Amino acid sequence: MGDLFDYLSWRGDLTFRQVPPNEVDCLIFAALSYVDFAQTVPAGFQNPVTLELVAKQFLKLENPMERTRVKNDVKLLHAAAASARYRETKVLYYQNEFLPEQESQFAAVTFLLPIGTAVLAFRGTDDTLVGWKEDFNMSFQPQVPAQEKARYYTEAFAAVHDCPMILCGHSKGGNLAVYASALCRGEMKSRILDIFNFDGPGFSHSMMTDHRYLEAVPKIHTYVPESSVIGMLLEHEEPYRVVKSRQVSIMQHELYSWEILGGGFVETDQVDRDAWHLNLAIKSWLGEKTLQERNAFVDAVYELLSQGAVERTSQLILPRNVLAYLKTLNEDEQMRSMIRGEIAAFLQSILRIRRKKELPTLDSGKE
Repeated sequence: MGDLFDYLSWRGDLTFRQVPPNEVDCLIFAALSYVDFAQTVPAGFQNPVTLELVAKQFLKLENPMERTRVKNDVKLLHAAAASARYRETKVLYYQNEFLPEQESQFAAVTFLLPIGTAVLAFRGTDDTLVGWKEDFNMSFQPQVPAQEKARYYTEAFAAVHDCPMILCGHSKGGNLAVYASALCRGEMKSRILDIFNFDGPGFSHSMMTDHRYLEAVPKIHTYVPESSVIGMLLEHEEPYRVVKSRQVSIMQHELYSWEILGGGFVETDQVDRDAWHLNLAIKSWLGEKTLQERNAFVDAVYELLSQGAVERTSQLILPRNVLAYLKTLNEDEQMRSMIRGEIAAFLQSILRIRRKKELPTLDSGKE
């Protein structure tokens, strides 16, 4: 089985005029949203540049590998730009906002296809602690800043460009694509052809009953890997499809591990049993907490992790930071008691789910 790079080898000679964009194309655009285009793509609506030119300019930047999430992002950018399918695609409206005081991390970029369709790609969570804090805030806030920014982004683009749109994103970016599609203004919403959510978390119960979200459900295409954790969080009303991955457990969230054959994903019927148990345990644990309790726990963990002068999740396990956490827990009895209690409650939830003799039916609700 292949991956995104094999797909470009197999189908890269077929232009979008010959074969319309599919789910794999949208995963590629979602992956490209992780690239820092600040010096190569205009922030506004004017003077869009071709992906071919963007790739050439990006390579000339100092330390281009440091301007992406993973090294494969640069490789994908150049492989796509070298293909007949992608090279004429124009890129514009790049935004990247990081606002710690608002606990907000947001980025998006738009791709104009030669067939006249625009693909709005929303970036998932980056390596910043603030970005992850915003994700956790979704468990108790009706909306987070990045969701509203995604809506504004979509409405601003649609107000200038009167064309069909596809919205997509990986991880939190998938959640943003769904949110923006559901809550953008009426006439604009009618121009949205499809919404692709690649292993993005769901929403609160209030969103599940919002008529605007329910009206958008038929356009939503959600894909999760077999061992999905991120994409199964919170609530979903839309059906989802399960993709095979070359990785294991939580590492399957990495989009470059998803298996592809021809012009589509290699699918299976269900998420695996361990992932299903874990997700049931998370839902059970969260279901026992009030919104205020969720808020207090998330704030406590964030305050603890911030003690070590941590800005990025990759710094969490540095010895000096681990020592800072231990010192804080030793001195703050209230924080220590809360975190210890919630960890115990979560472990009890896992044991409770695993002890059930009757296992749930693993039904993906496939489209």
